[in-house]
Amino acid sequence: MSGSTSSAASSTSLTDPISCIDCKTLLGTLPTGACDLIYIDPPFGTGQARKLVSGDQTRAYDDSARGGIDGFMAFLMPRIEQMHRVLATTGSLYVHLDWRTVHYIKVAIDDIFGAGNFLNEITWSYRTGGRARRWFGRKHDTILLYAKDTNAHTFHPTRQGEFRTQGMNHDEQGRPYKTTRSGRLYFHPDGPTVTDVWDIPFLSTVSSERVGYPTQKPEALLERIIKASSNEGDLVADFFCGSGTTLVTASRLDRRCLGCDLNPQAVEIATARLNALRAR
Repeated sequence: MSGSTSSAASSTSLTDPISCIDCKTLLGTLPTGACDLIYIDPPFGTGQARKLVSGDQTRAYDDSARGGIDGFMAFLMPRIEQMHRVLATTGSLYVHLDWRTVHYIKVAIDDIFGAGNFLNEITWSYRTGGRARRWFGRKHDTILLYAKDTNAHTFHPTRQGEFRTQGMNHDEQGRPYKTTRSGRLYFHPDGPTVTDVWDIPFLSTVSSERVGYPTQKPEALLERIIKASSNEGDLVADFFCGSGTTLVTASRLDRRCLGCDLNPQAVEIATARLNALRAR
């Protein structure tokens, strides 16, 4: 997230999909209730310098939590306060973190959104990477999901996969059912409802989606979020947009998009991806 900020904050608007600017500045220019869905994947405070995996290995951003957890929260929470303001009444916020900070941030967001508007602690399980020798391998991230108003938020249940049950049959129309003492018990033909544990593969090093930017997330992850919590034509925002996966996926799904990042290289990559999609 490090890099030069733009001095043109006042020119940023809902018609400018990607800006090189601090999200706190961009958020201050947006009207209340402007965004229908916000997803953020902020720095995790790993202490590592993230680099591009192509070219001259230029630093992408310094993923350090200056001042420890207190410094991390002092950085992130004022921005989340502004995200709460710019969310529509029907909107939702997804905050993507890992084990280092998620529990502290969850308590702090409860104070902003209200604990009653907390919907899910989503576990994204990806199972890739090295092996741990002194603890269980840390193979998941956590995504906190909040509604602006649980009585009004947009949500479309997702169905995927197969039912884990023995004795499944299919009738003449191909509908799945299980025979019980009371007769046939039918199951939904589109599969079980997706829960808050998501087994979605991380991008492999040879994936065709790879653009060379560190911490790039798979489109399948963002597609699930966007389909579940927005409608066509809605405005989907990502205020730490990195390589632009959220924006590209939103555009492909016929949503409007808005994003920013402090790193000029991230904005360049995200803009190129979005332009390539729209040129098809």
